[in-house]
Amino acid sequence: MASDVPAVSAAVRILERLAAEWPTAVSPGRLVTELGLNRSTCYNILATLQRSGWAASMGERAGWTLGPRLLTLTGVSHGLVATVVQDEIDALSRELGFVVFAVEQDGSGGYTVIAKADRQSGVRVTVGVGDRFPFSAPALMQAFHAWRDPDEFDRMVRRRGVQRFTDSTVTDPDELRSVLEKVRQNGYSRSVQQFDLAQGAAAAAIFDASARPSLVVCTLAFSSELHSENVREVGSLLRTAAERVTRRIGGAFPPGYPKAELTESMA
Repeated sequence: MASDVPAVSAAVRILERLAAEWPTAVSPGRLVTELGLNRSTCYNILATLQRSGWAASMGERAGWTLGPRLLTLTGVSHGLVATVVQDEIDALSRELGFVVFAVEQDGSGGYTVIAKADRQSGVRVTVGVGDRFPFSAPALMQAFHAWRDPDEFDRMVRRRGVQRFTDSTVTDPDELRSVLEKVRQNGYSRSVQQFDLAQGAAAAAIFDASARPSLVVCTLAFSSELHSENVREVGSLLRTAAERVTRRIGGAFPPGYPKAELTESMA
């Protein structure tokens, strides 16, 4: 009778533990202790699983979770996606002190809030689940359409137009194309006093297994809190959170996605 191969058996046990805890990441220390594995063996198996896309590191302190290839093969339910999104936006809202929310594009071309996280006190900009933003809302429009077919975006612009909300709103087609190129370079969009003179925003796309933007995570704050001097830092945090969600749900990044920060965030 054939006997188990120790390394294969250990890899299966690791995957079973990651699956049991998913979408929460598990630290290597817990895997070593709970599964009774040699530390070096555990790390080597995790590295092999990561190279194959079956496991993913969420960062040195955050631990490990199921990888994008495995999640793509098994499928991820809408409910589990919602759990991952809420987990990430809760953490980001605590860090920023601003409302953070996720939207999906609806049938009208606009965007509907499907999840939100908010600080609990003080005068603040906020939104509610079910609230809608129009197609032209700058940060959301740019975060979604920077990664979609440019011809599709041009058709939508011709059909719907781009609304000018303030004097700072970018509506010229050539300028919009330049803005979308910057979003692709940075991995996030920014809107300071473009939607409302009293507000600033930043947003980043979450991608599905086909590398299409399925959701956008966004933050809003008063323009005295979120402005030209700190929007880059805030935007980078939005991007990092969106990348984590993408990896945790088995999504894929589109061609041209900026790799440097992605690599750093996976270290």
